[in-house]
Amino acid sequence: MLFLDLIAGVAVAISFIPILTGYCAASRGRSFWGWFFLSWALPGASFFLLLALMARDEFNPGRRLLREARQILKDAERKKVAVE
Repeated sequence: MLFLDLIAGVAVAISFIPILTGYCAASRGRSFWGWFFLSWALPGASFFLLLALMARDEFNPGRRLLREARQILKDAERKKVAVE
């Protein structure tokens, strides 16, 4: 019984990284499930790869402006639908 508890505890601890990686990816408009499964295969590497991609997006002014423009267009579309 102790062995099963140990395996369950390790599985929960290991699943923390894929869930965190998937959440970070989804918050940036990337696929949750794709990054979740990639993180199961390569837990540490996929997390740092995602962090590098997120940093690249943050420090690139063109990508940041593109993201802001997309948000402005989404807001304008919502207002248009709400008025009609």
